[in-house]
Amino acid sequence: MSELSELTWREVRAAGDGGIAVLPIGSQEQHAAHLPLGTDTLLAEAVLDRALAILADEKEGAGVAEIVTLPALPYGHSPHHLFAAAVSLSAATLTAVLDDILASLVTSGCRRIMIVNGHGGNDEIMRLAVKRFALRPESAGVTVAACSYWTVTDTDTDNGAERPAVTPGHAGWFETSLMLAAHPGLVRAPVPARTPVESPPLFDNPPYPGLTTERHGEWARVGGSTDDASHADADTGRLLLDARARGLAKAVAAFDAATRPAPKESHEDH
Repeated sequence: MSELSELTWREVRAAGDGGIAVLPIGSQEQHAAHLPLGTDTLLAEAVLDRALAILADEKEGAGVAEIVTLPALPYGHSPHHLFAAAVSLSAATLTAVLDDILASLVTSGCRRIMIVNGHGGNDEIMRLAVKRFALRPESAGVTVAACSYWTVTDTDTDNGAERPAVTPGHAGWFETSLMLAAHPGLVRAPVPARTPVESPPLFDNPPYPGLTTERHGEWARVGGSTDDASHADADTGRLLLDARARGLAKAVAAFDAATRPAPKESHEDH
């Protein structure tokens, strides 16, 4: 496991030949009164770091290719949080940034790339960017994958900690529990109880399953969070973090196994 920032160009070229480049992406946006703006970036990095440690230490990582991690992209698509505070990229800008990063990696010799996302507002844009990039002529021979860290849970290790109704949510029980485990010093205490609002916001409670519903001013009306975070705790956060990290480790290993280049023939084989 290596960090791109610490490698020479020759080492990057050598790693790209058979390795996997991993780009974590997040956001800078309001997370209610108790979590920092960088929560999504910090959690994407925490899950990825734990996943790579699992790959290095346990059987899930047996034979997995060299992993090269890029510095996290700390800005995402967050216009819905500008009512309080955020640093937001437009959808077009984030798409262009991801496209440029992917193109740069390919030009630098990378043939397998994975994006690990920590912010819900990036999810659709990230997946579309990956699909679009695969259509470019210069992506021939290249495979790109993407996931948001909360979508790759290893349910065998969650130990009953999951609460699907509020996962991932925003600045609520799930993210606060994870932050109490990963960065407890950044969680402002006490975590306030969320005051119920009537009527419930439609973005988090659509009137019919499968229906995406947005209404102007909803985020400000509910105080910037989706659910009550006051019952979050570090022990639960560690279970949630471990389940996501183990799921991500398995996803990386599966991506590697499915896309591993064929071994090059040597002259002695003839």
